[in-house]
Amino acid sequence: MLFNQFNFAGFNTTNRIVMAPMTRSRTSQPGDIPNDMMATYYKQRATAGLIITEGAPISTVARGYSMTPGIYSQEQIEGWKKTTQAVHEVGGKIFIQLWHVGRRSHETIAGEPIVSASAIKEADQVFGPLPEGGFGMIETSVPRAMSIDDIQNTIQDFVQAARNAMQAGFDGIEIHGAHGYLLDQFMHIASNQRDDMYGGSQENRMRFLVETVQAIVDEIGGDRVTIRLSPHVTEGYAQEDPELIELTLKTLQKLAPMNLAYVHFSENIANYVEASEQFRQQVRRIYPNPIMVAGKLNKEIAQDLLAKNYADLVAFGTPFVTNPDFVSRLEKNIGLAEFDADARLTLYGGDEKGYTDYPAAG
Repeated sequence: MLFNQFNFAGFNTTNRIVMAPMTRSRTSQPGDIPNDMMATYYKQRATAGLIITEGAPISTVARGYSMTPGIYSQEQIEGWKKTTQAVHEVGGKIFIQLWHVGRRSHETIAGEPIVSASAIKEADQVFGPLPEGGFGMIETSVPRAMSIDDIQNTIQDFVQAARNAMQAGFDGIEIHGAHGYLLDQFMHIASNQRDDMYGGSQENRMRFLVETVQAIVDEIGGDRVTIRLSPHVTEGYAQEDPELIELTLKTLQKLAPMNLAYVHFSENIANYVEASEQFRQQVRRIYPNPIMVAGKLNKEIAQDLLAKNYADLVAFGTPFVTNPDFVSRLEKNIGLAEFDADARLTLYGGDEKGYTDYPAAG
């Protein structure tokens, strides 16, 4: 099933293998502009049924990692056109991941005070400018609580970013609602201590996410819109949220009528618990539309998820870093180049080394 086509309501892929979003911080400066090197990187991996780009901040305050490619300026739109054209030239399909990190940032990266559901900081580090020069991991700042106007303006920032993505030639967009970033911060009890319409009850805590998705669907159509969720991952939090699984299932019920291209579950990274069979069965009962699963998958696990109808698409991350021809290697049972210590050193920032210089299998 891995190598079969997939079709749903205007969304289609040539196979079920997806390149998952991975931050690589290779933009041209100043301005966080996507460049030729990035276009080459994505083109090399375009045999995936779908590529999801690294997270692209929707505004300056949305930024949380230095040198990540934005989607809020005309220069960035023009830069991204190089990537979409390169991928389309070889028959690939590419979605951009729209990103607002919320409190997982620092003023020196965002250029202004960072924001979240509430003014609550969690111990956390992000990739940013070091006091002594250069870049490395730095501790995040204390956020300010967003006002209602801030929330509405941010929804419009997401909508504008989706418009920009269409102008840049993307086939669709994925909203990052996972991993402790802004929309996820509104979902969690620990990070959302609001007493207005965006806090307190489960209905209120999912409101920002649901309104954002609906606004983008209204703008560009459900078949071009997706969202990433991580209910089993506690990245960005000190402990698990006792209500998050239930809240996620209720959110899926709200999303189902929008007929999204897929909902993407990110699993098995950072601090996590494994998704249970019961959860996967619950998801299928209440959410009839496409599901994508990512998180330390191998060929056998991916095939099993598809065979059991727990997923329609399966996403792989780090294997694509060192294996630009990952799909071919998987299909022909060719061994993979390892994602080793050297690969980790070149994951963020730098040049072509550890980025576009990995060879295809001979």
